[in-house]
Amino acid sequence: MTAGTAGTVETGAGGTEDTRSRLLATALRLFTEHGVEGTSLQMIADALGVTKAAVYYHFKAKSEIAEAVAQPALRELDVILDEAAAKRRRGAQVDHLLSGFVDVVVRHRRLLALFSSDPGIARAVEASLHGEQNMESRLLAILVGPEPDAGDVVTAHVALAGIGLAGGAPAMAELDDDTLRRHLLEVGRRLLRRPRPPRLD
Repeated sequence: MTAGTAGTVETGAGGTEDTRSRLLATALRLFTEHGVEGTSLQMIADALGVTKAAVYYHFKAKSEIAEAVAQPALRELDVILDEAAAKRRRGAQVDHLLSGFVDVVVRHRRLLALFSSDPGIARAVEASLHGEQNMESRLLAILVGPEPDAGDVVTAHVALAGIGLAGGAPAMAELDDDTLRRHLLEVGRRLLRRPRPPRLD
């Protein structure tokens, strides 16, 4: 296949990857507007200006697109978990994870909004969270420590779910990223009983 032919996949340095990135960005926009179930592969192809065969080149099913849309945020979270686990003090682990988790939520607000309202994206994210590495267990292990009581576990769940849902809530859409990040961090610290970092001024 060569570039420039309607419906074919771009070739050349970075061409295929660029097409895939544009496809996922377009899919996320359409999923946000119409939901996963309400978005067809043909709609994605039309929005990109290619044939449905070009979409099939990258993804064989819409469920694969939904999972791929969620993957960047999950990969970022995986890196943050590794970084947090490498900290020597548990307090530093919790602080790093909380800050990183909030950053991911703010950076992927549209995805979180979709996750809270669309079962198609929710299924894709849940499949990754409960996959081989079981990201949810890794999150909780850092937040609650080695011998948690029931209250610790409930608090950690509330903190993670609350930050995620609030970050993607339509009511927060008017808040700029910095303001949202600041307030989510503050709430997370209160829930997890973490001290505020010292002021630099």
